[in-house]
This record gives sequence, C-alpha cells and structure tokens, in this order.
Amino acid sequence: MSNSSVKDQPVRVARVMDRLNVGGPAKHAVFTSKLNADEFEVTLISGTVPAGEGDMTYLAREAGIEPLIIKEMSRAISPLDVLVIGKLFRRFLRLKPQIVHTHKAKAGTVGRLAAFLYKWLTPAALIFKPRKCSVVHTFHGHIFHSYFSPAKTRVFIAIERLLARFFTDKIIVISDEQRREICDDFRIGRPEQFLVMPLGVDFQDPEPQNHTWREEQGIAADEFTIGIVGRLCEVKNHAMLFKAFRILLDEFEHAEKTSPRVRLVVIGDGELRGELESLARELRLTDQVVFTGFCKNVLALYKHLDLIALTSLNEGTPVTLIEGMAFARPIISTAVGGVVDLMGKPGATKEGFTLWAHGLTTASRDAESFARALHFLITQPELRNEMGEAAQKFALEKYSKKRLVGDIETLYHELLEKPQRLKVQQSEIVSQ
Repeated sequence: MSNSSVKDQPVRVARVMDRLNVGGPAKHAVFTSKLNADEFEVTLISGTVPAGEGDMTYLAREAGIEPLIIKEMSRAISPLDVLVIGKLFRRFLRLKPQIVHTHKAKAGTVGRLAAFLYKWLTPAALIFKPRKCSVVHTFHGHIFHSYFSPAKTRVFIAIERLLARFFTDKIIVISDEQRREICDDFRIGRPEQFLVMPLGVDFQDPEPQNHTWREEQGIAADEFTIGIVGRLCEVKNHAMLFKAFRILLDEFEHAEKTSPRVRLVVIGDGELRGELESLARELRLTDQVVFTGFCKNVLALYKHLDLIALTSLNEGTPVTLIEGMAFARPIISTAVGGVVDLMGKPGATKEGFTLWAHGLTTASRDAESFARALHFLITQPELRNEMGEAAQKFALEKYSKKRLVGDIETLYHELLEKPQRLKVQQSEIVSQ
C-alpha cells in the first residue's frame, strides 16, 4: 500500500450516516471509521434515532468514536433536509475533508449534495478549480422496491441516477447481486464506478456468554429454536414467518411420529411490535413465539439458536445471516438482494425451496414454501450440521472486520493518488 498521499498529515475523511440505529449499516459505519490513526483522521457525522428504533450510538463510543450529531438528520424525508445540507456544508468547511463517504439513501442524498457545495463554493471554483475532495457512497441495501409506492420509487430512482452521475466518484455495493440490481436493472451509475466490497463483521463476543438465557426466556433445553434478528418493520416481512411457523406447527401436530418441540425467537424491536404480537395471538402462537426486544449483545445469543431465519422482501447483505453462520448455524432465507451470495454452491430444488451449501432459500412471499423449508431442515440434523460447518468456514474467511478495514484503507489511498481516474480492479479490493 502506497503512503505517498499521507506523507505529512493523516487523510481527512468525513463519514455521513443518517442514524446509528440497530442493524448492520451502523456497525459497518463504526468499523470503517476506526482506521489506522497514523494515516487517517475520520469524523463520523450522524443524525438522530427516532423512537421505536434501537440506538447503536453506544457502539461508536465503545470504539472511542464520538459522532458529530446533526439532530435534524434522520430517515424521514423532511423540509428540514435543506437545513441538514447547510449544516453538513458548514461541517465540511471546518473539517476540510479530502474524502466524503456517505452511507444509505438519506445520508447519501444530503451528504453528496453538501459535498458538491463544499467542492464548488469557493473563489477558485470560478475558474473551475474546485476543492479536491473525492465522494464515495455505500449502498447497504436499496429502496427501489418493497418500500414505497411505484410513483415515489420512480422519483427515488431518478434522484439516485442524478447523484451517481454528477455527485459521486465511487459507489460501493456489498455483493455481486446488489451490483447487478443497482447498476444493471435500475441503471444507476456506470459500471466503472462500482466496487463490490463485502461486509466485515466483528465476530468477537464483547461480553461473556449468558448461559442461563434459555431459562430466562422460558425455553427448555430440548426445544428447537428458530431465530430471526432484525427491526420489526414492514420490509423484514415477519408476518410471513409467523404464518409459515403456524403451518409448520400444524404439520408437526398431525404427524404420526413424535415431533420436535419448536420455538420461534424474535430478536429486535420496532414499529410493528404490537401488530406482530396481535398476529401471534390470532395465529395461536402466543406460547410458541418469544419476543426478546432489543438486545445489545446479539452475538451472545446465536449459540442458543438452532436455525437462523430471514424473510425480508428486500435486503443488501444481511449481517444477521453472516453472524449466525459464524456461529455454525444453518440459514433459511428468502432469496432477495445479496442473500444468494452468502449461500455457497446451489443444490437441488424441492417443493418451492432450494438447497445450498449453507442453508435454504425460498421466494419472498410464499409462507407455505418457507414452512416446508423449515420442516425439511429441522428434520435433517446431519444436514444442518454439515451446512453449519461450511457456513462458519465461509463467514470467518470472507467477512472479517479486518478485511473490510483493509479494503477501505486501500480504496482511500487509491482515490487520493488518482482522484480523477481511479482504476482499482475489484480483485484488488475484495479479499477472496
């Protein structure tokens, strides 16, 4: 790695994130803000976490990072976004960043517009010499389906196309499938702008394992546990999982031979908590579903789960699946976004689900197929063990935090060396 761009002072980086709410993007933003201090000076700028979402600002502070908070910046679109752009612009004037790196849709919009103002609102710009500042945007997922109405979605796609064309030097995506969707399907950005940079996960459990957790939740030692981790919101599609779980229990109840006792463990919180609790009562699942709420140390819980499920309608690369895989847990998920890039080699297709090296996938709105997939894997203990072992090896090799930090540092050096004509090949960024 060349140090030609950091001879005298560390490279100044401003990282912009709409909010540090519970989830993989917040972890990613924190990890990639903790770079080599001799080479990089990183400032993390964030907004506020609304009520009903867990706040992960503590993670940044535990890492020794004190985010600069712009209270008007959050997920929701608001007239205050104009004020947010102005505040970011003033922050950039003070920080003098050489690189502005934005994350997710909202921060990607206001952050890139503020970076444009920072580059061009200068006396030198009158003779077309803007400030030197490279702009990077990371798509953790996207909002181009399953979030908003078709009309609103078309507006957001148009905005992203404009931002990619005129306001962005490099676009980072976290899987090959996501690059295909965003660049090829939705025609956002140019192929040469894209880098595929898989997520990095800190697999070190920061706290001791809670060996009494099952007992505290009322789960017997011999009960089979299906865990789903994530915000309780519409796009995560928990309702389909509940319906699939009801179908699964009915199948076990009508089976002639003795069936396993199964619990569904819902880890996380969000605006749909009350609605999902009502659905559980309606489906006669009150005694079979455990709502844990937000858990600060989720890594400590994976060892208590036998199978990790995900039923999202739209995803980037879900961190919860990677974390589960790192603990040798097989996964069952809807085949959306970057999920298939986690699954390993494909195998046979059976009754609406597909076998892979690391688990099973189904269509995104098919509760019956998801129930059949659950039934199949629950009743195949040897296959579960094989999938879990293969998944663990894959996750630990490809998705380490150390690899991600190294990828980001390499990219930043390349941007400063060749800010106008960056020609980094994917193979130079992504550790295989």
